[in-house]
Amino acid sequence: MESWLFLIGIFIVALLGKNQSLIIASIVVLFLKLIPYSDKIFPLLNKQGINWGVTIISITILVPIATGKIGFMDLVNSFKSPVGWIAVACGILVSLFSYQGVGFLSASPEVTVALVMGTIIGVVFMNGIAAGPIIASGIAYLIIQLLQIQIK
Repeated sequence: MESWLFLIGIFIVALLGKNQSLIIASIVVLFLKLIPYSDKIFPLLNKQGINWGVTIISITILVPIATGKIGFMDLVNSFKSPVGWIAVACGILVSLFSYQGVGFLSASPEVTVALVMGTIIGVVFMNGIAAGPIIASGIAYLIIQLLQIQIK
């Protein structure tokens, strides 16, 4: 019962914040809870969902290349400006943060609740985009390591 109330609460917050992605996500999860054998679906989503999401995002990023809006010369030209180099460096950092984040979430699943809540607050009340819980966990991991805070 607690999970239903929690999910409905998230749905209501998403409605109040007019966040379409979170509204759809909460409806889908609530619907899946109604399906018999959802106990078989949730572990699969839990295990593979991030990979599927990253794949969809990657496909979206590659579409401008497929349509010819971005070409090889655009890549070459990106290395001719400080903005391009900063973008490359940030891409590297985000991938490293994400790598650490996945490991951190596996080792400290209790952090997931706080990251989800932070993501919901950022999305609903600050007009953010829920694209970074894994990156957020990587950043949290880095800060924790820098401060040498012990996790249970």
